[in-house]
Amino acid sequence: MREYLVRLVQMHESFRKAELQALADVSGVEMHIIKYEEDSPFCVIGLPSDKAAHAMISRSILSQGIYELWGHGRNYNALHASIKNLSPSKWNAYHETPFRFTLDSFRGSRTPTEQRDIVESFSYLEFAGPIRMKEADVSFRVFEDYDHEAPEPKYLYMGRFISGSGRHAKTMYDLKKRHYISTTSMDAELALLTANIALAAPGKFFFDPFMGTGGFPIACSHFGAITCGSDIDGRSIRGTGGSARKGQMGKKDVEGNFRQYGLEERYLGGFVSDLTNTPLRITTPCGNEQNGGYLDGIICDPPYGIREGLKVLGSREKLGDKERATHHDRCKEPTYIPPKRPYSFIAMLDDILAFAASTLVDGGRLSMWMPTANDEDIELVIPTHPCLEIVSVCVQPFNKWSRRLLTYRRLSDSEVSQDSLHMTKKEYETGIKADELNGFRRKYFEGFKEFQKLRLETATGRRVSDESTELEKTSN
Repeated sequence: MREYLVRLVQMHESFRKAELQALADVSGVEMHIIKYEEDSPFCVIGLPSDKAAHAMISRSILSQGIYELWGHGRNYNALHASIKNLSPSKWNAYHETPFRFTLDSFRGSRTPTEQRDIVESFSYLEFAGPIRMKEADVSFRVFEDYDHEAPEPKYLYMGRFISGSGRHAKTMYDLKKRHYISTTSMDAELALLTANIALAAPGKFFFDPFMGTGGFPIACSHFGAITCGSDIDGRSIRGTGGSARKGQMGKKDVEGNFRQYGLEERYLGGFVSDLTNTPLRITTPCGNEQNGGYLDGIICDPPYGIREGLKVLGSREKLGDKERATHHDRCKEPTYIPPKRPYSFIAMLDDILAFAASTLVDGGRLSMWMPTANDEDIELVIPTHPCLEIVSVCVQPFNKWSRRLLTYRRLSDSEVSQDSLHMTKKEYETGIKADELNGFRRKYFEGFKEFQKLRLETATGRRVSDESTELEKTSN
């Protein structure tokens, strides 16, 4: 094992280790994390070779690049001593090579004079090749890691550049440049990151049961996967504007998004469905002797039901024979909109896991976004299934709530405990109103009210009643 330094980006910190491990898994690379801190963008890992380092980092979204680590220390004297101790056997290979030497200061800065003095302090490496700041054959970089407003760095690294990351893809797929989006389209960076953690890759088949305008399938197809999706609202798939078949201008739809990026050959299409009424083949339940799964990955951002209640296809009331016959005739009409009935939020999460357990291949992954509150009394329990193992839980915090990316691995039947298969049937929330069927939605608004009340009491220094006019104004 050789040591490498990954220059991470300092954002989405709880996702970074999960992505690194997923990149190692999808590349078939053995990796060990040697040093990692959430407050720092510098991560030291162990890898077998430069080739493995390139294969792993080339599709990373939350890193800038990877470097062969030549030395490290708490100050420049310690850094120079480390380089002279760890890497002298590597120096001669670059003696006559055109090179460049740069400085990366995280949360700190150096004047041009200071930068020059730092670079010249490495003259003992005796690089005699020409200096080329552009198109150099080999690049070296010194990394300084500062605490906030500290005058001197707390730690230093020096390394040889191996490979850049795939972070440029977030700009390529930027929603501002996309052909067709909606108000719920997932940010391109997070969609690509989710596809990485789900192990999207060439030769794999991925499905999104809540595809909307196709953000997740596009991200998976970017990494080489064959994709398809469904949505309960056919309008989001069909899009708006003219007819693509007739060549009319102005047509905006999911298929057009794939054409925009040259990915149409990796898109099988989308269809109108919900998870409880899917036309996809459901295999035998987990725990049988052989898994008949066919999906390599399921990646989705289910509706949270905050702005409006969750619904699935179906009538609110049981239909008689005459009514059923009427619906059967009407469904053939072009303007027909199928009826929908209320749906429990917790039941939806469990249905997603059950669907994944019945359709994923052994080792296949489900990556699902799920909301939760920052208040422990409101936080939702992570759903589980006996045939699915939780791989990682990543959190994106907001003001008073967060959302988590939950990633599961489909266990082989030999790994499933037979005792765990005999689960007690759950009792889900019942009712016809959104709040009755969605505990998160109900607690979300209750928590918001209490949060505003507490903030107002803190600001005014006096107790505020629930009926206070001031509280109502603040909540609005």
